[in-house]
Amino acid sequence: MKAEQPNTNQKSTSEYSLNESSSKLYQVKPKSNSIGRSLALVVLGAGLATTGGYWTRSMAPQQAIAQTPVINPGLAGMAATNPDFITKVVQQVGPSVVRINATKTVEAQQPEEFNNPFFQQFFGNQTQSSPRRVERGLGSGFIVSSDGQIITNAHVVDGVDTVQVSLKDGRSFTGRVLGTDPVTDVAVVKIDANNLPAVKMSNSDQVQPGEWAIAIGNPLGLDNTVTAGIVSATSRSSGEAGIPDKRVDFLQTDAAINPGNSGGPLLNQNGEVIGMNTAIRADAQGIGFAIPSNTITRIADQLAKGGKVEHAYVGIQMVALSPELKQQINSDPNNGFNVNEDQGVLVAKVMQDSPAAKAGLRSGDVIHQVNGQEVTSADQIQKIVEGSQVGNNLQVSLKRNGQDVTLDIKTESVPSQMEQNG
Repeated sequence: MKAEQPNTNQKSTSEYSLNESSSKLYQVKPKSNSIGRSLALVVLGAGLATTGGYWTRSMAPQQAIAQTPVINPGLAGMAATNPDFITKVVQQVGPSVVRINATKTVEAQQPEEFNNPFFQQFFGNQTQSSPRRVERGLGSGFIVSSDGQIITNAHVVDGVDTVQVSLKDGRSFTGRVLGTDPVTDVAVVKIDANNLPAVKMSNSDQVQPGEWAIAIGNPLGLDNTVTAGIVSATSRSSGEAGIPDKRVDFLQTDAAINPGNSGGPLLNQNGEVIGMNTAIRADAQGIGFAIPSNTITRIADQLAKGGKVEHAYVGIQMVALSPELKQQINSDPNNGFNVNEDQGVLVAKVMQDSPAAKAGLRSGDVIHQVNGQEVTSADQIQKIVEGSQVGNNLQVSLKRNGQDVTLDIKTESVPSQMEQNG
């Protein structure tokens, strides 16, 4: 994997393409230079550059992914003063980390040639039915209640037929998925057991860059693997992480994360969960992302109670303006509109039948305020939308052809097809 220097001018609104490999590891790769590279969606579907449910086809061999190890020189200094701090964390939390094996049956794609009438003369109805295959997935999770409630990533268990949960002590249970939330990639699984060791959740709002980060999980099928590093950054927007369809401000870490780590905990030096390991950057090393513990708790509570989470939805594509982007847009005759503003958030596209469309928002509008709050990036608007309730009104102040316009947008729930299909 090759490292790439980030584009600091557009880092808050970068858009990336998603490439799905056979092992269900979605690798985030930068797109070529274009206006579309700067677009950020507030339609919020379900695609993600994940560390993988590590899905493999039935009977197919699993191949390890060779990576150059990322060495954190600070570990040596910490070990000299407190050589047992990671060991103690692992001893404390290790029994709460589980392995999740899942299976699902999918329709295998039939070769296009079989749709040719010539072949159908020989094979008849055999060409009409698509073959089915079983895919097996591997992920991690952690116990949050003594009666068997487990948190993992939605992409690990979404749409599966069976869930098998294995504890560190060797016991295995059939799991039941209480709910998944593709918008934040959080899921809750329940097993019938009692007196289980539960983790302690921390307040992720208090996490600071430079703090220790310890990951426990089952990367590439290697159970109970421990890696350590630091919290590299906090409040990484989904756009910066390369997954703009998620509503998460991620923790960034350099602790090694690989396919199969998905759903495992990221811990502080006290053994408290600060996040859930979720995504990696394929074009870099030592850059992983975790969902903060406060987001996990908020979403998991709703999933455990009602099986679903409602997220407010507006339905626009948008990009932060700059003088350079303004010139680029105005010099392209195919855009269909001109931009007169140097700053603000440009509405590039309004989704059909969306709340924004119903309120009269148009492509080419430049948003300057939402509910009286100044906004200069797509991420700011996304946070405001996520922080509102379904059915709330958002007052949007904008410029349209040089004129001041104010609109009220009544938020709706994210359409189910967007959650399912991305």
